[in-house]
Amino acid sequence: MKYRYKTVNTCSQQIDFEIDNDILKNVQFYGGCHGNLQGIGKLVEGMPVTEVIKRLEGIRCGAKATSCPDQLATALKKVLAKRAE
Repeated sequence: MKYRYKTVNTCSQQIDFEIDNDILKNVQFYGGCHGNLQGIGKLVEGMPVTEVIKRLEGIRCGAKATSCPDQLATALKKVLAKRAE
């Protein structure tokens, strides 16, 4: 299934991704540090959603309380929470 998440307090404005059988696929960040965010997308592709959350949650960007990777973890947690309802 395809998802779109509007980020908060980061240089990127949006993350699009797919989840298929709890595996993360086709991660695309819009805005932000293009090369770094492409790299993150490629690194997490094919990983279980829970593993991506575990690895990326809590990463900060400078003095900000969040980061683009943290926002991906937040988006994934929201998807899992919605599924559990």
